[in-house]
Amino acid sequence: MIPRYSRPEMTAIWSPETKFRIWYEIEAHACDAQAELGVIPKENAEAVWKARDVEFDVARIDEIEAVTKHDVIAFLTHLAEHVGSEEARFVHQGMTSSDVLDTCLNVQLVRAADILLTDLDKVLAALKKRAFEHKDTVRVGRSHGIHAEPTTMGLTFARFYAEMDRNKQRLAAARDEVATGAISGAVGTFANIDPAVEDHVCKMLGLRPEPISTQVIPRDRHAMFFATLGVIASSVENIAIEIRHMQRTEVLEGAEFFSMGQKGSSAMPHKKNPVLTENLTGLARLVRMTVIPAMENVALWHERDISHSSVERGIGPDATVTLDFALNRLAGVVEKMLIFPDNMLENMNKYPGLVMSQRVLLALTQAGVSREDAYTMVQRNALRVWEERVDFREQLLADKDVVEALGEDGINEKFDMGYHTKHVDTIFARVFGG
Repeated sequence: MIPRYSRPEMTAIWSPETKFRIWYEIEAHACDAQAELGVIPKENAEAVWKARDVEFDVARIDEIEAVTKHDVIAFLTHLAEHVGSEEARFVHQGMTSSDVLDTCLNVQLVRAADILLTDLDKVLAALKKRAFEHKDTVRVGRSHGIHAEPTTMGLTFARFYAEMDRNKQRLAAARDEVATGAISGAVGTFANIDPAVEDHVCKMLGLRPEPISTQVIPRDRHAMFFATLGVIASSVENIAIEIRHMQRTEVLEGAEFFSMGQKGSSAMPHKKNPVLTENLTGLARLVRMTVIPAMENVALWHERDISHSSVERGIGPDATVTLDFALNRLAGVVEKMLIFPDNMLENMNKYPGLVMSQRVLLALTQAGVSREDAYTMVQRNALRVWEERVDFREQLLADKDVVEALGEDGINEKFDMGYHTKHVDTIFARVFGG
């Protein structure tokens, strides 16, 4: 997580100030619940709220931690400096550090997920707009990087929309899965704290009580959350790769917007490089890098260890901040992307008519020719197109075996482009509804 690839709203979630504010709210709400149960005096619970508007001094907390070697104790000591040691003596009653740390982490992840869901909406809106804009813009489809059959640019955007829509559903589920809190005390037995305290704290923070915790919230929840971020990052890269291919000089079917004053190369003034989508490919790798450590955090010793703690201090901010930046960059790329329909047609016609080979093959089999013979007849003409750049239709019309089977009108009819786009509306209805 570096400023170059960070946006302020997401970065703020992971700031020390935000963390300590959440810790404070957990402790204060817990005191309220304890007072309601009669475990601590109400005036002590009320006194904790005297720090409601306090800006916690991060440097002071770090100074205390340098002595205590314990972050939560350092925070509680600093809190007592604001509230008063006598008034604060019931703070953290019956709780353990993980009650604060784990519940806080999940609050942060939920807030991060909400931002990412908004980011996905931006990407989806951009993809939908471009899909309808180019619903009927014909381009060649490619398999293995080789010309295959005609498709449309709209279908390309539509399939990316459908993929990102699935990702939004995955993230919503991952957000729900990680939206739990635990105020269950040492080893999670509630021996020193009533479960009603956990209910109250979770309700106030927009979480659900963890059904069963040890001294930590189970990390399979977090593994699924980060795995979902990894899948979303892979989808970002999937779109970026397609755009990078389209911007290649010998393809140039689409390109990133190139702004006034932008420079493509320090050495070659003519260059217009796909730097944004190349950057997205790299950022996707950074997000996926957090997935394996999150999965390895699932296996903890007994009721608690802290082998996961140092990992999460890194991957929590890194994954969410990086993906937030990437999704916003992707939305901008798609919104401003340049599309070149004439180049699409020119590329498709580079080997004239060749993309209709399957339709001719099928017609021959329907005319009574065996599939093996039909394939041979089509391929021998297709290979000449590859090698000599001649017109495929003209080759077929000069092939007496093909003409005998299909007739000239039958051959010509197989080169109607509308044949390949006749179900575009059906696909769009499936993707976008309507």
